[in-house]
Amino acid sequence: MSTLSAAFLTLPPTVTHPKTSRFRPSPSLSSRPKSKNRTGSLWLRCDAQLVADVAPVASAAYGTLLLGGGLFAYARSGSKGSILGGLSGAASMAAAYYLMQSPETKQAGDAIAFGSAFLFSSVFGIRLASTRKFIPSGLLLLISVGALTVFYSAYVQDKIPQDIGPI
Repeated sequence: MSTLSAAFLTLPPTVTHPKTSRFRPSPSLSSRPKSKNRTGSLWLRCDAQLVADVAPVASAAYGTLLLGGGLFAYARSGSKGSILGGLSGAASMAAAYYLMQSPETKQAGDAIAFGSAFLFSSVFGIRLASTRKFIPSGLLLLISVGALTVFYSAYVQDKIPQDIGPI
């Protein structure tokens, strides 16, 4: 047996939940003890906070990309609309990033990031439809839709309570 597999065998079967310090089973699927009302029902619960952890990083990266793109477009063609869009996108993503740092305001940060990404997805979609050029509007549309997906998922994950009823 290798040392890596031996290390996995020595791990305890339970993990501590970071928010409540309660012990929960490691797998995402767990069966709840039988009660009078529910017998052997299957409970689905996801304790992973991956999307919620990625959302602030995605907002910082997306804001930096918007600011860099606006500055590049202004330097290349003198477009005042691009610099204004880049600055406003970077400012809204900075505000979203700041709000995502606190658990009390995380939903507001997710909502601001989602709204900004939705706005920029619409703008880049309209530009792609009118110019039919993939670079830069099509590429920025794909990036904006990816950011939109991350922010929507983070918002939904923050909105749903930790323990949901049986399925």
